[in-house]
Amino acid sequence: MTNPNAIPFLDIVTPHVDLEEELCTVFKYALRTAGFVGGPMVESFEAEFAKYCNVQYCAGVGSGTDALRFALIAAGVQPGSIVITVPNTFIATTEGISQAGGVPYFVDVDERTYNMDPERLREFLETECVVDVSGQPTLHKKTGAQVAAVVPVHLYGQMANMDPILELAERYNLVVIEDACQAHGAQYLSQKEKRWMTAGSMGKAAAFSFYPGKNLGACGEAGAVTTKDPELASKVRMLRDHGQARKYFHDLEGYNGRLDAIQAGILKAKLPHLPEWNEQRRENAVRYRDLLRTHQDMMLLPHEPYWSKAVYHLYVVQVGDRDELQKHLAAVGIGTGIHYPIPLHLQKAYQSLGYKPGAFPVAEAAATKILSLPMYPTLGPEQQRRVVEQLVNAVEQAPAGQLAQAVGVK
Repeated sequence: MTNPNAIPFLDIVTPHVDLEEELCTVFKYALRTAGFVGGPMVESFEAEFAKYCNVQYCAGVGSGTDALRFALIAAGVQPGSIVITVPNTFIATTEGISQAGGVPYFVDVDERTYNMDPERLREFLETECVVDVSGQPTLHKKTGAQVAAVVPVHLYGQMANMDPILELAERYNLVVIEDACQAHGAQYLSQKEKRWMTAGSMGKAAAFSFYPGKNLGACGEAGAVTTKDPELASKVRMLRDHGQARKYFHDLEGYNGRLDAIQAGILKAKLPHLPEWNEQRRENAVRYRDLLRTHQDMMLLPHEPYWSKAVYHLYVVQVGDRDELQKHLAAVGIGTGIHYPIPLHLQKAYQSLGYKPGAFPVAEAAATKILSLPMYPTLGPEQQRRVVEQLVNAVEQAPAGQLAQAVGVK
């Protein structure tokens, strides 16, 4: 029997019901024009999303994984070259790197934001790499491989600290490709530019996913590459369409990674609502913080630095005895998630890279304690109060030692 008081982890039904008529119009247009692949709906969405991200170009593709793969290839990443990223992200980040021919190397994350720690990046580049100041590629001392790119992941809807990352990339002749798959509309206060910058506008290019659960989600698979570089945008458009500059003229060997026209039309219909949806997420994040303010000795709450305007794709806390707590919340009808339980360097898929437990202690420690609470625009205040009530009750019943471990108390 369905629990009438259940609170789902994610609600992707309500926004589609609210926009049902408009979304059905997109489908009817495709039926009546046979415009299923490419064409005006794709081009129109690309123009609107580029404008939203404050860049000149957007190329719609089949998924966020396609977006990252194509962006890296188009940016010139060569087979066997090293691409630096973080271990606490979805495997699509490293799949995109590997499928572009690169080799993923990791640096640890900031313990408060869970995003790439610029100091760990600096340490890697200074101690494990050698740079030629004349503009030659940076090389990895141990393997001799070229270090080609950095992929900072804007995790959970908050941008990485981009100014120092970009400064290091410039010094070491590296390309920066943003993994913005969870950060549609997030912003960063750049001290160098002296203004707020939008996710997808700071690196050489950026990859976005429009998987249905994202802040801007399609009704299926979809992704996009954003960039200010016309040549990179042109190459991505060829890569997504079998390397064609025009039909049957293949300038390079490409892929089948096009954005469906129906999905593009759905995304265009949703895009005007994204600022409001993001603001509702931010309001929910503030409410969570207010409700949990007096319980910060029991758990770690999300940290939003002064330079960040996060869009809270996820609201992630750290708690002791996380797995038992998740079971308790599930038993009372409250959905939660874990993003992500096993850092990538410890996954079986990457055993060949040779990393061992302890290589990235911040990411590894967080993976045992992080818990994603319900977060979506239509999440109501009473629902949040119930989530917090059940969360606090369960945490208070946990052994004191586990609580101390959760908040870092010695």
